[in-house]
Amino acid sequence: MIAEICFASALMSMNVPPASNLPNTLPAPIPSKLKWWSNARFGLFIHWGPISLMGKEISWSRDPNPSGPNPGGIPATIYDSLYKQFNPVKFNATQIANLAKETGMKYIVFTCKHHDGFCEFDSQYTDYKITSQLSPYGKDIVGQLANASHKANLHWCVYYSPPDLHNPDYVTNQKQYDIYFHHQVLELLKNYGKTDLVWFDGLGHSASFWDAATLFQQMRAVNPSLIINDRCGLPGDYSTPEQTVGKFDDQHPWETCMTIGNQWAFDPNDVYKSSVQCIQTLAKCVGGDGNLLLNIGLRPDGTVDPTQEDRLHALGKWMKVNGPSVYGTRGGPYLPGADYVSTHRGRTVFIHILQWHGDSIELPPLPMDIVSAQTMDGSPVKFVQTARGVVITVPSSLQDSADTVIALKLIGNSMKLSTIPAS
Repeated sequence: MIAEICFASALMSMNVPPASNLPNTLPAPIPSKLKWWSNARFGLFIHWGPISLMGKEISWSRDPNPSGPNPGGIPATIYDSLYKQFNPVKFNATQIANLAKETGMKYIVFTCKHHDGFCEFDSQYTDYKITSQLSPYGKDIVGQLANASHKANLHWCVYYSPPDLHNPDYVTNQKQYDIYFHHQVLELLKNYGKTDLVWFDGLGHSASFWDAATLFQQMRAVNPSLIINDRCGLPGDYSTPEQTVGKFDDQHPWETCMTIGNQWAFDPNDVYKSSVQCIQTLAKCVGGDGNLLLNIGLRPDGTVDPTQEDRLHALGKWMKVNGPSVYGTRGGPYLPGADYVSTHRGRTVFIHILQWHGDSIELPPLPMDIVSAQTMDGSPVKFVQTARGVVITVPSSLQDSADTVIALKLIGNSMKLSTIPAS
């Protein structure tokens, strides 16, 4: 009733500009094979390996590392032998897949092989792997997590690092190494059920260095709908800003990859982002028309750190209420502001209010009539729409300290709105 009264009064004073006068463009169509990924918006990244025994960063703590000598790192002879002690007896792939699902994530990306060259899968091309006779654990971790993801109806995606600090052919005999590298990628695509996405991490080298054109052709022969990121010398299907929220871009698909703490791999002394930070990071990504791939690092025994798990539970609780403002939406029409971002789908624009200064927030003019405004649990809120802008008023009792989402129902299709500059 409140919304209807506000709407009626707003109509008498409205003189909104036509959409054709607004800057920028309509959102670019999403390619068909990217639709599941774009609709998902939220995935789980997992960095894990024998290095978790020492609580140091994966690969980069190996001395020497990809950027040169690392006096504070772990000598290669020690690093490369850690797998002989790595025995994650408490690893439970089903529990991890279910945790991702309860968090509201729709896909899992797992580090099947990082720069250190250690394989978490049963590759026939190396014995530096989790199923080696020298490994006390001896079980195929990738196989377990792939099966659990499929059973949980999550999209299974693999991370594979083209660089390999353990393989002597890397760089010194690159053509021979590329054969090895390509064979392993095809193993991952053929031996573990349907793989929906491959996340390469080979920045700094050209496509010819990796013979990427040949590899991509082979990969898509296995799965024509396979999604590939932009880190193997070719543009790929989407870009991957790291440890920062990508800029608003509704013309080119993108995904921010970010750690839940400071380190990619498990660090017992890590400082974790708060629940508010995690929720707002997700909101900023989808408000910018991107995805968030949030990373955790499993402990040496294969379990999730309690603080990391707490953050995921908080995200899951928020997503149960606010998921419709994330899944299947596009960023905008409002460009991200200092205190808010927006998403939209069909006849609804979702305003994600990240910072309150009192009970009201003012948005720039919206060139389409608003029919109603309510919180995601259905509570109506006051709004006034004029040619000068839109004012939304929400009592403190309905405000969320992380992200208060207000659904604005429009008279027409929000997808016909061009982007609108923030106030």
